[in-house]
Amino acid sequence: MANKNNPAPGDGLRSVRTTSLFRAVNFELYTRPNAVIMGLGLLAITGCAGYIAYMRSKYEGLGYYGAVKEDGTEEFVKRKSKWD
Repeated sequence: MANKNNPAPGDGLRSVRTTSLFRAVNFELYTRPNAVIMGLGLLAITGCAGYIAYMRSKYEGLGYYGAVKEDGTEEFVKRKSKWD
């Protein structure tokens, strides 16, 4: 790591004199990226998106469809036949 008195290019915020409060509040600016935590976060986000897609396809398979109301919100409505 470079000397604090003589910062090198690319040191970023680590070379800037700051208070401990600033470092505590902005902790992510001073830590190195962690590949394991990043992978777990990516896995969690992918799982959530997959679950939402699964539930949407499940409702559509049961005969529901996404209808947009007049106020702009979406609601799942059961398909109705003209013959009912």
